[in-house]
Amino acid sequence: MTAAAGNGHGTDSDTMHEIEAGHDHHHHHGEDGDCAHAAARLKEAPAALDAAEAACRTRGQRLTPIRRAVLETLYATHRPLGAYDLAEALTRQDERRVAPITIYRALDFLLEQGFVHKLETKNAFVACPHHHEPGELVVFLICETCGGVDEASSPEVGAALRRVLTGAAFKPRAQVVEIAGTCAHCRAGAKGESQALT
Repeated sequence: MTAAAGNGHGTDSDTMHEIEAGHDHHHHHGEDGDCAHAAARLKEAPAALDAAEAACRTRGQRLTPIRRAVLETLYATHRPLGAYDLAEALTRQDERRVAPITIYRALDFLLEQGFVHKLETKNAFVACPHHHEPGELVVFLICETCGGVDEASSPEVGAALRRVLTGAAFKPRAQVVEIAGTCAHCRAGAKGESQALT
């Protein structure tokens, strides 16, 4: 199930520059163009990739080079990426063409293993370092200003949603809620700019 509020923005050339530079522009852009949470995002990537490798070994699966490359590319940006964005980024990195169908196959595997999530309203994907139980509600907060995506969880909201679904005798394919708006960092930045002008 997907619930969306507001309209999101798609990926753009800035995202490609982030990927190529290996820099994650996470939410707040400072005066020097750097971002407040970039270091935290990049710091979690190696551990998440190692965890994905370990999970695959435990499950008798393989995190092939292309699957790992797709996952690494998603960790290189806070913005959700579509299959064609990923194909373009990997083609530039490897200097050889990577077909979108190859990306889709890798994404199918990563989705199945719970290493990435799909944002239905954007038809794009984000990496996920968290472990989710089957049927657990996943909430995405999508910033329309910076394009960033935060993942949130709420057992109370999940329980309430399950009651609604049970009452409606409805079986969901996926329990995902997408909420569009403005993140705290962008709101703080806008407030600071407004105060500077007064």
